[in-house]
Amino acid sequence: MDLRTSFRIEPSRYKISYDDPVMFIGSCFASSIGSRLEMGRMPVMINPAGTVFNPVSVSHTIDTILSEKEFNQDDLYFHNGTYISFYHYTDFSSDDPVKVLEKINKKSKEAHKFLSNAKFLIVTLGTARVYKWKKTGLIVSNCHKIPADQFEPELLTVKEIVALWAKQLDRLHTLFPELKVIFTISPVRHWKDGAHGNQVSKSILFLAVEELLNHSVSPGYFPAYELLMDDLRDYRFYDDDMLHPSSTAVNYIWEAFSSCYLDNKTLNIWKEIVKITKACSHRFNNGPDINKQNFAKQILKQISEIESKISGIDFSDQRNYFHKMLRDTNSNK
Repeated sequence: MDLRTSFRIEPSRYKISYDDPVMFIGSCFASSIGSRLEMGRMPVMINPAGTVFNPVSVSHTIDTILSEKEFNQDDLYFHNGTYISFYHYTDFSSDDPVKVLEKINKKSKEAHKFLSNAKFLIVTLGTARVYKWKKTGLIVSNCHKIPADQFEPELLTVKEIVALWAKQLDRLHTLFPELKVIFTISPVRHWKDGAHGNQVSKSILFLAVEELLNHSVSPGYFPAYELLMDDLRDYRFYDDDMLHPSSTAVNYIWEAFSSCYLDNKTLNIWKEIVKITKACSHRFNNGPDINKQNFAKQILKQISEIESKISGIDFSDQRNYFHKMLRDTNSNK
């Protein structure tokens, strides 16, 4: 008896390699998958403006990157002793406006350079609900715990999302013809909208993305939401808050993503690099030093092999760690 509903994901004809910079923008789930690529030292940038959840804010983020907008103090808002940006996540906030602007503008410049060379842009949409700041009508990326009565909640329509993103796809394709955009819907439930509200919001995102997949630039789609809701479909695959996917679920979705977008050669190198990184945390029982020496030599050999395959990868910290291990064990003789 088959006790679960699974489905096959067709491998993408567009493959991510170590020569292909990937930018992730969107909900916290973008960080979950993007960080897996980072573990294998792949060229990745994740949420340069911090976590953003709705289609308008994601598009705003891309606009500020492309325009190389220089933020100034007029773009900040002072609340409860803290300077914040409605375009950015709380990580950028500070009691010092100079520090806020330095951090924002530095990251924005880095993001512009990265996106200009990126081969993939992965957009993870979390909710169709937006919040407009009543003072200006701006749709904010984050409310920064400012009282709710200062914002007007609004549910985007499918038409609004499609119009906005069709224009954004055209712009990206004009600037970067080789850039491949991949949409995905975050499986994280936005429970503050209520059970019904969350489903309505996700449904709007699905309908909008479905239309955008027929756009002339042919964006891609990865079914992260479906993997959790229709394949795993069990509370044991959720974190303690019962809203976010557990680490087991994220790993499962990552395996599906890597099978879809990474070829065997790239995935094998990724696995080797992850092993090297984990090797730095390996703890030995009290045994002969020869065991440590052999272990260090083996890892250093693996590092050299990977460096011969991938140009520009930096293993200096790992090299120093294992060379020190060799020196320490030799000094004990």
